Amino acid sequence: MSVALVVDDSMLIRHTVCRFLEERGFSVECATNGQEAMEALKQILPDLVVTDIQMPKMSGTELITVLKGNPATAAIPIVIVAGRQSGFEKTETRANYAIFKDIDIEEQLAKALEAVLGITSAKAEAAGQ
Repeated sequence: MSVALVVDDSMLIRHTVCRFLEERGFSVECATNGQEAMEALKQILPDLVVTDIQMPKMSGTELITVLKGNPATAAIPIVIVAGRQSGFEKTETRANYAIFKDIDIEEQLAKALEAVLGITSAKAEAAGQ
């Protein structure tokens, strides 16, 4: 079973992303900021990280820096979920995929899974059965 780590300070976004991934057969760990994500990473090695950029305590950019700097986590695909107005897509180039909170998140997540993990909706649904 694939494991995903979802990091976002918005409960609504976290719930939406976690539910979407669980429906596609992922085991999901959630964190509300980068510091919590670092604690979770002591217990799990995820196949995918979905993170917000602007969070309290430790931002998504700082989390990505730590992930990319550690040989054990450097190759984990990263999907950013952030508001369009943040401009993150111009400044954060280390992520594998970026989606916007203010557009249909589930449709974008499906495209992100296909792009970074090669998982199509049909494959994901079959894996969940």
